[in-house]
Amino acid sequence: MMPKQFPKLLAVRDLVKIYGLTAKSQLSQNFIFDKNITDKIVKCANISQNDTLVVEVGPGPGLLTRSILETGISNIVAIEKDSRFLPTLMQLAEASEHNLKIIKGDMLKIDHEKIMKAAHIDEARIRVSNLHLIGNLPFNIASLFLVQWIKMLSDRSGIFKFSNITMTLMFQKEVGDRIIADTTSPQRGRTSVLVQSFCEAKKIYEVPSSVFVPRPKVDASVIQLTALPNPFLKAPVNLLEEIVGHFYLFRRKTLNSIFNKLQKNLSENKREIILKIINQLNVDMSLRPENLTAEQFCYLTKLFHDNSLSIPKNRDIKLKQ
Repeated sequence: MMPKQFPKLLAVRDLVKIYGLTAKSQLSQNFIFDKNITDKIVKCANISQNDTLVVEVGPGPGLLTRSILETGISNIVAIEKDSRFLPTLMQLAEASEHNLKIIKGDMLKIDHEKIMKAAHIDEARIRVSNLHLIGNLPFNIASLFLVQWIKMLSDRSGIFKFSNITMTLMFQKEVGDRIIADTTSPQRGRTSVLVQSFCEAKKIYEVPSSVFVPRPKVDASVIQLTALPNPFLKAPVNLLEEIVGHFYLFRRKTLNSIFNKLQKNLSENKREIILKIINQLNVDMSLRPENLTAEQFCYLTKLFHDNSLSIPKNRDIKLKQ
């Protein structure tokens, strides 16, 4: 097992001092120096040797990386945008006998083929293997990562071609609460629906702000997303975003009010189609958007798609709140 083989290294806190590394506020960087915390995150994430590949996003000085390596994982690819952290990460890669591979790049822009080449996984193997994506994401752009990855998951592109996909990601607590919010929660919104259309979402660990350096103003949550073997959506994901976005513009209104307003901006033929869709949707029209499940929103999206309907682009459509 890795803990017996792993050479003794300087503590990450000491490496940060030696290399003069400081967290950049413009990159929303916050370090964790308590290995007990990163060990708990990895344990709660249930990372194991059964994972064919672990991809870590934004490892920084590498403390979470150490905890991952100590599980015995033999294939880890870490993507780091900030070149200041490369020396400490390269030390870790050498100490792990290159079970850890480092790629300098922006995960939002990177060609995923680079990840597959670094991991030595070909197209045939990827479709029968397990991927675990993990990261302490910068709070200011965490949602951008999430939306991009959900869209890639929707069409199984890039590293999201893997047969079984798990994502363990850290968000500020408020964002994490929105991701996992169910139909009884006031935190439920567009992000909840988008994510839950493709993944089972649950909170696995809470991280107080006090463990970060520098200390942020908010606590964090570690959210685990497990890709559904049969996603609810059977239509284009952009149409789902469009429909959910429109309905949540009027989240205080009932479905009946929203559909009535929508009909007024359509031709007579399309109004009849809307009436047919309402009947097929078969939900209580006195409900509000937040009361609809991801599966119901996906079915509504499919009905729009099957009838070649889209939401009018006129953003002047308003209801009194």
